[in-house]
Amino acid sequence: HLLSYPLSCLLCLITVMLPGGQKRKLHTVSEEKRHQDRGVSRTRSREGANCKIEKKRSSCEAPLSIVQSPRDPLSKMTGMLVQFVMHMYKRKKPIMKADMLKIVNKKYKNRFLEILQRASFSMEVVFGVDLREVDSTKRSYILVNKMDLPNNGIVNRGRGFPKTGLLMNLLGVIFMKGNCATEEDIWKFLNKMRVYAGKRHFIFGEPKKLITQDLVKLKYLVYQQVPHSDPPCYEFLWGPRAHAETSKMKVLEFLAKINHTVPSAFQSCYKEALKEEEERAQATVTLRADTSAMASSKSRAVLQNEFG
Repeated sequence: HLLSYPLSCLLCLITVMLPGGQKRKLHTVSEEKRHQDRGVSRTRSREGANCKIEKKRSSCEAPLSIVQSPRDPLSKMTGMLVQFVMHMYKRKKPIMKADMLKIVNKKYKNRFLEILQRASFSMEVVFGVDLREVDSTKRSYILVNKMDLPNNGIVNRGRGFPKTGLLMNLLGVIFMKGNCATEEDIWKFLNKMRVYAGKRHFIFGEPKKLITQDLVKLKYLVYQQVPHSDPPCYEFLWGPRAHAETSKMKVLEFLAKINHTVPSAFQSCYKEALKEEEERAQATVTLRADTSAMASSKSRAVLQNEFG
């Protein structure tokens, strides 16, 4: 149950979001931008950090994300707020600012906006949902899924929490491993999140079933045997619904946000994502032109039949 789960386990889910055996530094955004995004002042400047992307199988890897220490006095308030919001979401109850304020200790009421920003970031990373205000008068909020997964990201209807965050991260791992990640790569990543095959997880359920059956059946992932492998080994690719409902650039933006940087910091991946965006734009233009030409042709045919 989320409300009774240790805060430290929630935090661990947002400390390891990307693959990579070594911690590599990325180009970082300015300190001013960092302050705006996180709402947290920093004592150390990270300006001038170099981007070192190891190219392997045309892949680009990134470091572990950085989050606030559980000792940070606001971390406990953030964790409690995340738990409350997700509890209300699961029960399909309205998320009201007045109720959220009741969760925050009176000592930190004046820092509610900062706590809410942190909680929103955590929910985006872990669950793949955005917290959006829908009524500025009543100060009510809703959670919006980042992808159009069935049942708003709850894979098994009526059970559990949204799995979109995990899916976005898995798509990121696959993309960064050259658009094809071995099963070993995937489990190395998941193990860093303390998600293990055969061990039920408080958010993701039985992980192996989720990623090798549920998300495969929904066509978000492809799980297949590596050709000619003996003994057999398996790999993951993006499924057709992933290609249709998101893009490499969107996934890269998601990963960049987790690491408090910009998509262009992932150099080779960014170039690939840009190329895909250009191809999609061109395909859209071509489709519109074909549709327009077809409509025009039909109109001429109708006129010819009507007037001989």
